[in-house]
Amino acid sequence: MTGRMGFGIFLAPFHRAGENPTLAIERDLELVKHLDGLGYDEAWVGEHHSAGTEIIASPEIFIAAAAERTKHIRLGTGVISVGYHNPLWVAERIVQLDHMTRGRFMFGAGPGSLPTDAHMIGIEQSETRDLLEQGFDIIMHLLTSEEPITFKNSRWDLRDAQLHLRPYSQPLFDCAVAAVASPSGARLAGKHGVGLLSLGATMQAGFDALALHWNVMEQRAAQFGKVADRAKWRLVGMVHCAETREQARADVHYGIAHWFRYFQTVAGLPHMALEGNEVDEMIDYLIDSGSGCIGTPDDVRDQIQRLYDQSNGGFGTFLMLAHEWANTQATRRSYELIAKYVMPQFQGQSRGTLNAVDYARNLREKLRTEQQAALDAMTAKHTAEMQALEKKKSGG
Repeated sequence: MTGRMGFGIFLAPFHRAGENPTLAIERDLELVKHLDGLGYDEAWVGEHHSAGTEIIASPEIFIAAAAERTKHIRLGTGVISVGYHNPLWVAERIVQLDHMTRGRFMFGAGPGSLPTDAHMIGIEQSETRDLLEQGFDIIMHLLTSEEPITFKNSRWDLRDAQLHLRPYSQPLFDCAVAAVASPSGARLAGKHGVGLLSLGATMQAGFDALALHWNVMEQRAAQFGKVADRAKWRLVGMVHCAETREQARADVHYGIAHWFRYFQTVAGLPHMALEGNEVDEMIDYLIDSGSGCIGTPDDVRDQIQRLYDQSNGGFGTFLMLAHEWANTQATRRSYELIAKYVMPQFQGQSRGTLNAVDYARNLREKLRTEQQAALDAMTAKHTAEMQALEKKKSGG
């Protein structure tokens, strides 16, 4: 591939129900700080309100705290469930974050992933995508125009609405729409010329839809006079990395069963159809199906290359689904190994040092011979000078 691929995480997050939530959120903040130090580009933070495992209710609050602990990493809402909120207030909050982070903020929008969230506030599943489209249209108008907007539906009544604070980023911070298998997210992203967050890209439904998503993006972008930019396409996949495959498998025995049970019995997400009852069956399912990568840096590289090839033209950023399959130490080590050995291969940094090694290796024998000859000549010259000096001293 050519160009620099970005790397980051998609932090739902996933924590074992019943454990200390204060410590879990603190651990999430420390993870983002750790990634910032390792040179990761992005961290996207989710919004959920039920089911006891994905426990961040406000990605905006989390991002404000994470921004104070980090220096470089960009922070995004992954995603705000637009239909749950008045779009005017969403726009106000994200513009404030744009200022508070000095342009490190990113806006991700979606319909809302947990059916139980929508159920508690009286939104039917059949409504969520229409509300996303209506709300996102309003938000993008507010962000890109100073003209007031009036809009009314069954949930919102906006009257000459406008922002009193313009974005810090010029012309605008990165915006993206979530997509899994259906074309709805790609249609909306193409309409506005924003980025696409392909969630579950390694799951079969998401993997099969990758090329379709981009085709829809390009068609819709052309229809509305926008540009579909592959650099703003982000793919989300599941990874755990260790020095050996055996170590990686051992690491995930810590928590992968809880993660499986959550999707098998609690979260009603049809695209997350996971198979396996015992831990080793779960691991085998993820690896054999290509849904996840549990292995070495080389295995992670191959997984990303597989996604790149399936995208039929490339994408801009690979986001790892943050999970706690392994304990904290092994999880951080996984991200460190990826930063050391995988990221350089997709960002062009490995080529320079590897090319330098090849250059030196190819010239080694020739230059070694020349250098030895130069050393021998210098030694001979010195010996001759010493002999001449001794001869002069002896009066010879």
